[in-house]
Amino acid sequence: MKRKGFTLVELMVVVLIVGILASVAIPLLQGRIDSSKWSEANAGAGTIRTAIRAYFAENPTAAQALTGTLDVAATQAVLGFAATDLSGTYFVPGDYNIDSVNAQGIAVVTVTGGSLPASPAGSYTLAVNGAWTKN
Repeated sequence: MKRKGFTLVELMVVVLIVGILASVAIPLLQGRIDSSKWSEANAGAGTIRTAIRAYFAENPTAAQALTGTLDVAATQAVLGFAATDLSGTYFVPGDYNIDSVNAQGIAVVTVTGGSLPASPAGSYTLAVNGAWTKN
């Protein structure tokens, strides 16, 4: 009578291979997860930039003076945001900071993470040329 099945050595080899694959895949996946979280911040920064461009078309001098975080109700009102418009899964209005607005009405916006429990750490800047770079 022949017995069918796997030997203990074969099972150990499979477990070893799965362990090696997991140790390589987990850091790669973590980087992708953080990248997707920062996509929310990039979209929010782009929305802020668009609102500033619209405000600049109506009031260029006042638009160039806009700086600071977006958790100030007066700044949100000037740009046409409701209190919850910039609140997302990983970022809140206080995470967005308008660094400057140039003579063409294009803003430099910095987003800093870490204020919410699941948000990624660090900060990124949406530059005048549209580049999204880690600080």
